[in-house]
Amino acid sequence: LHKKEIVEPVTILESPPMVVVGFVGYVETPRGLRALTSVWAGHLSEECKRRFYKTWKGRKHKAFTKYEKRWSEASKEGTPMQAEVERAKKYCQVIRAICHTQVRKVKIGQKKAHIKEIQVNGGTTEQKVDFAMNLFEQEVKIADCFSQDETIDIVGTTKGKGFNGVVTRWGVTRLVRKSHRGLRKVACIGSWHPARVSFQVPRSGQRGYHHRTEINKKIYRIGKSLKDDPANARTDNDLTEKAITPMGGFSHYGEVNEDWVMLKGTVMGPRKRLITMRKSLLPQVTRKALEKVTLKFIDTS
Repeated sequence: LHKKEIVEPVTILESPPMVVVGFVGYVETPRGLRALTSVWAGHLSEECKRRFYKTWKGRKHKAFTKYEKRWSEASKEGTPMQAEVERAKKYCQVIRAICHTQVRKVKIGQKKAHIKEIQVNGGTTEQKVDFAMNLFEQEVKIADCFSQDETIDIVGTTKGKGFNGVVTRWGVTRLVRKSHRGLRKVACIGSWHPARVSFQVPRSGQRGYHHRTEINKKIYRIGKSLKDDPANARTDNDLTEKAITPMGGFSHYGEVNEDWVMLKGTVMGPRKRLITMRKSLLPQVTRKALEKVTLKFIDTS
């Protein structure tokens, strides 16, 4: 903005490609959206199937076996799940792709994939359905969705802090030292009548582990995985061959081997927690959001 060199703290989010394994069609009713039909892909990976089980070990793993059999038989004759696809094209207004993460690729000690519906926008319903069907069992990379210098929103859960009192949780003032029955309290929690405590009064309880959405996070760089680009932290001014992982790995995390995103500033939650990234809902017009960022040096010491 001012042609100055500045140092910025950033966050690295490791983001291996997601896999599209189905779509859901919704119809608009006076009471909101109603799911009309869903179509799944012919093959689901093991990490995706694990999501449908509480305990995977010692089970028969029969989920989707009959569906896969039906799919393979129908694909010999023509297009599989023809009736459901036609029904979605005819009646649905909203189409959402069912995608799952490849959680095995990030070493966080989890084998069960996260599953999410992602809405398909633009075009007619037929085009949306065909678009989703063409992506079945395909990988969708982070670079296919977002680009550098784009401003996005992030959704996630904050770090849990457990049960806290009012002074920590609401920042009320402590009482005087000599006060009776403790001093980290609210002195008066309301009048006699109305004979109940209103919700505006600070009380003790859970702090942290809250769902939060943070808007306008700028993408400084989208990096390729180590096998595609071993020197993915190199810049035009700093030609050292180095990867984004600092020496000794990221603390409490490890090494970043898959695709990654560099966001300006902080991200809610501890390490290894799932973060949802989405396109900004508002048109970005400020000079700060539209400026092109040129990275000169990425410090990985």
